[in-house]
Amino acid sequence: MDWNRIPSEQAIERARAGLRERNYNPVIVPDREAALELLKSRIPPGAELMTGSSTTLEEIGFVEFLKGDHPWRNWKDRILAEKDPSKQLALRRASTTADYFLGSVQAITESGQVMGTDATGSRQGGYAYGAAHVIWVVGVNKIVDDLDMAFRRIYEHAVPLEDARMKRTGAPGTFVGKILICEREAIPKRVSTILVREKLGF
Repeated sequence: MDWNRIPSEQAIERARAGLRERNYNPVIVPDREAALELLKSRIPPGAELMTGSSTTLEEIGFVEFLKGDHPWRNWKDRILAEKDPSKQLALRRASTTADYFLGSVQAITESGQVMGTDATGSRQGGYAYGAAHVIWVVGVNKIVDDLDMAFRRIYEHAVPLEDARMKRTGAPGTFVGKILICEREAIPKRVSTILVREKLGF
């Protein structure tokens, strides 16, 4: 299975319609440069933000952008500056209630269901409820037929690649610890999805 193929225009449009119906407020952009500019424009100056670990945010240049001057309060800076493990864990938990929680997901079905996973659930807590606003940046390569294919994409593709990436950096790696299936958002404007017409992330 080619998990990184770019789907047909019809599949992309079905996914966009499904996301809209489920209150995930999709916008389609042509490339990573446009995704970066749109993402920056969606976060008001002075807002608290948290970024979940995301290859996609790295690939569009947002992680690098956060290393320079920007108008936001970045939870990740506070977390990495704290050297006491128990205090750092407390900050990570608190960060799920940020004004804006940014990241990506592993799969979007053509009917608009969204699936995310990580080992601890730190991102999923913000996505599901904690954060006031959530913005997902997602390459269209993550669009799949249905939930069965979404599960396969996680187990066969996304997590193995992320595990290998982490181990190359000297980290212990990752595993499927928590899986979040997003069927519908109750708060109409809370979640936004930036769909990028490129291969991005795992």
